[in-house]
Amino acid sequence: MTFTVWHIIGVAVIVAIVVAVIATIRTRRKDIKKVAYMMDALEDGELNFRFQDKSKFNRTLNRIRTIFEKQRQAHEQDSWTKLIRVLTHEIMNTVSPIASLSDAMAKSVDENGHSELDIKAGLETISDSSKNLIGFVQTYRQLSGVAKPIRKALDLRELMDSVIGLNSEFAASCGATCKYRPEEDDLMIYADEGQISQILINLIKNALQAGAKHIEISARMGKEDEVIVQVANDGAPIPVSAQEQIFVPFFTTKKGGSGIGLSLARQIMRQHNGTIDLLRSDVNQTVFELKFR
Repeated sequence: MTFTVWHIIGVAVIVAIVVAVIATIRTRRKDIKKVAYMMDALEDGELNFRFQDKSKFNRTLNRIRTIFEKQRQAHEQDSWTKLIRVLTHEIMNTVSPIASLSDAMAKSVDENGHSELDIKAGLETISDSSKNLIGFVQTYRQLSGVAKPIRKALDLRELMDSVIGLNSEFAASCGATCKYRPEEDDLMIYADEGQISQILINLIKNALQAGAKHIEISARMGKEDEVIVQVANDGAPIPVSAQEQIFVPFFTTKKGGSGIGLSLARQIMRQHNGTIDLLRSDVNQTVFELKFR
């Protein structure tokens, strides 16, 4: 009788352990799916998810999401602050001379309509400043109106040959060479040919304007099956103080530059679910990296 009772108790304990193990496995599988979902959402920049606070694990995931949300908000606020600062600077630089010159011309005119100032020259200056302001606004419209990409399968070698060919004359006049060296053959991307060509042409042009003599474009497959393209050059490095701002619209270190090339490139890459980043810029090399997922 005692043996039978202990036998039943033993079986019950084993069953309980098995049930607990199965429940744990199922829970872990659900947790793994939750983590995978969260990682996909974070990669896509989507933070509008929240798990029910039924378990400590769910609460931990929600805390991670909150941290990312706060970081994104802080980053967006910083980006807007930089954008407003640059916009204000550009507009004030154009409007201030117009206002000042107009005021001076108005005060210089006497009752008979005569003025000591050269009215024609003043009006020409005002006209030029106004045209510059219009050009600035048109540039902003271009930046804010990036067309939706029309994607198709692109052979990277053919794309690079085309881009390098378009820049060959400029490169030759600068005494520079531009080469494509893929680490693997037959690499393909699914992208808008015109938009991606625009990014690459801009990177090559920037490198040549920075005095680069050697520009090398490489490509390979990443660990997550993404195509990674790197554009490296030996031109003058981007100042350290400017490296964090080069993707801010209208920020430029070049005299006469519009400051939209790299910010436009980032917008295009985002619409392709990809990224563009500055990996390094020092006395030896400047490297930009594009990822196509």
